[in-house]
Amino acid sequence: MIAKKLAKLSPLAKPTVLGGEILSWMLAAEGVEHAFGIIDGTYFGLVSTLGGHGVDLVTPRHEATALHMAGAYARISGRLGVAIASNGPGVANALGGVAVEHAEGNRVLLITSCRRVGLGYPDRGGAYQYFPHVDVMRPMSKWAEVVPSIDRLAEMTRAALRACFTGRPGVVHLDVPEDIINGEFEPRAEWYREPDQYRSLHLPAPRDEQVDAAAAMLRESTLPVLHAGSGIVHAGAERELQRLATLLQAPVTTSWGARCVLDERQPEAVSMVFVEATNTARREADCALVLGSRLGETDWWGKAPYWGDPGAQRLIQVDIDPDILGANRSTDLAILGDVRAFLQALCDRLEADPIPREKAEARRAQLDKLATMRTKRRAELDRKLEDRATPMHPAHVATTCDKVLDDDAILVIDGGNTAIWANFYHRVRTPHSLLGTPKMGMLGAGVGQALGAKAAFPHRQVVCVLGDGAMGFHQQEIETAVRAGLPVIYVVLCDRQWGMVKINQSFMLKPVKTLLFKSLRPDETVNTDLCETRFDQLARSMGAHGERVSSPDDLEPALRRCIQIGRPAVIHVDVDPTKHMWAPDLKTFKDMHAEPAGTPSEPKKPAPPKARKSSRKRSS
Repeated sequence: MIAKKLAKLSPLAKPTVLGGEILSWMLAAEGVEHAFGIIDGTYFGLVSTLGGHGVDLVTPRHEATALHMAGAYARISGRLGVAIASNGPGVANALGGVAVEHAEGNRVLLITSCRRVGLGYPDRGGAYQYFPHVDVMRPMSKWAEVVPSIDRLAEMTRAALRACFTGRPGVVHLDVPEDIINGEFEPRAEWYREPDQYRSLHLPAPRDEQVDAAAAMLRESTLPVLHAGSGIVHAGAERELQRLATLLQAPVTTSWGARCVLDERQPEAVSMVFVEATNTARREADCALVLGSRLGETDWWGKAPYWGDPGAQRLIQVDIDPDILGANRSTDLAILGDVRAFLQALCDRLEADPIPREKAEARRAQLDKLATMRTKRRAELDRKLEDRATPMHPAHVATTCDKVLDDDAILVIDGGNTAIWANFYHRVRTPHSLLGTPKMGMLGAGVGQALGAKAAFPHRQVVCVLGDGAMGFHQQEIETAVRAGLPVIYVVLCDRQWGMVKINQSFMLKPVKTLLFKSLRPDETVNTDLCETRFDQLARSMGAHGERVSSPDDLEPALRRCIQIGRPAVIHVDVDPTKHMWAPDLKTFKDMHAEPAGTPSEPKKPAPPKARKSSRKRSS
C-alpha cells in the first residue's frame, strides 16, 4: 500500500510543512520517480523535498527541454511525466515545450511557480517577472489553473492529477504562488489522500453490445484493415493489437505517432514508409477499425482516394475521447472507451467465434499482395545503400543504427529531411522503441526526448538521429547528459543547410534548374545555408565523447565505440548536402498537406449488424 510506503515520510509527523512538500508527497503517492526542470528559489519548497520522497530531479539547461524530457519519459514508459518551470521567464521558456507535448498527446503535469498571492490574477501592475501564466497556458494545454491559497493546494493538485489521467493525454498545468510553495504551514490530514481516493484507477470499458457489433462487422468483412493511433501507445495495447491482427489476418497501418506499436517484421504490419502498400490496404478495405486515432491530416483525414469511399467502406472508431469520435470522418460504429479494454474483449469474442475459413484465405491473399509491394519498395530504397561516396549518403545512417543497436534500443528521430531519411531506413523491431514529434515536427525536441527516454530506461540503448539544424536548437543539453549521467548517443547529420526549406525554395525560385542540377547555389536561395559546427568538438568541450565520420565504412565502428565507451557521445556525420535534400517520397509529404478530393457528399451508409446477445453484464 502506498500509505504504508509513505507513512514514515508523511508531513503529518511534522509540526509544520512546506507547501512544496505537499506536492512532493502527492507526486510520490502517484508513483512518480522522476521530475524534469531547472532549480529556482521561487519553488525551493518543492525542489528541496522531492528527493526525500523518492523523486529524482533531472535538471536540463532550458525549460522547453524539461517538457520534452517529461513528454518522452511519459510516452515511452506509460507513466506520468512531471516538469517544473519557475515564474516569468522560466514559464515563457517552457511554452514551446508545452505546445509540442500537448499536441503529441503526452501525459505531462507541469508545475510552475508564480509571484506571491495578490500580485497577479489580475496583474497589479509593474510586478517583476510576472505574466498571467494560466491565461496564456489554458488554450494550449488540457487544463490550467492557479492555486489561490494553501487551503486549496491539495484539492487543486488532485484536480490536476485527475485531468492527467482522464481522456486523451496532454499537458496539465498547475501554477502555485511562491509564498504558498515556499511557506510553512501546519499540516492537515485531509490534504493527504491516496490516488484511489480522488480518481478512478480503472479506465472506462466499452459496452458489451458495441464489442459484439464490432466483432460481427469484422467477421463479415472481406478485407478489413486496422489503423492504430497514439491511443494504442498510451493504453499500452500493442500486444492486444498484434493478437487482433493475427486473429483477423488483417493488415495494420498506423499514424506516424503510433508507428512504434508493432514489430514491423510481422506480416500484418504495414509501415507508413511503404506509401503505396499503406494506401492500398486502406483503400481496398471494406471495413476499417480505427483505434485511438483522430484520422488527422497525415492520415489524409480518412478520406478517399487514400481510404475507401464511405459508401463502400464501413468504419468503426474506438477512442477514450468523445470529441474525437466521428470528428474527421463519419463512423458506422463509434465506441467510447479504453482501447486496450476494447481490444481484449474483441479478441475474446473472435477467439470464441473465429472468422470463416474462406474469408481467412482472401485476407491472407491480401497480406501476401501487400508484402510483395513492401518488398519491391524496400529493394528500391536499398539501392541508395550502394552509394559509398564521401561525404556519405544519408540512407546509411539509420541502416547502420539498425545493424548495430539492440532490438529494444530506443531510436529518437528529429529534424526535417533527416527525419524522413531516418524513418524510411529504420525498421521498428520492439514496440515502444521509437520517439519523435510527428504532429508538430519540432526541431530540437529530440535532444531532450533522448534524455527523458534514458531516464525512463537506463539499461536500454538510446540513440538520437537528428540534423545539424535541429541539434543547434538545444546543443547545450550535451552537458546535461554528462552531468546527469545519461549516456545517450547523438548522431548528427551535417549538411550545413536548412535542407527541407532549401529544396522547397529551389522549386519555387528556379524549378527547371533545380530539376537539372538538383541544387542551387547559396546566393540563389534565401538564407538556407549554415556555417559548419563541429559537433564532435563541441561534445568533447562539454565532457562527452565526440567523433567525426564522413564515409559509410567509418560509421559502424564509430557507433560501436560510442556504445562501448558507455558515456554521452556525439557522432558528427558529414552527409552529401544535395543527396540529403532529395529525401524519399517528398511529393507524398507535400500531398498530405492538401485536402484530398474525396467525394462531394457522403451517401447514406448501411447500418451496422445487430449486436449478438452476450451473457456478460454490460460495462459502464
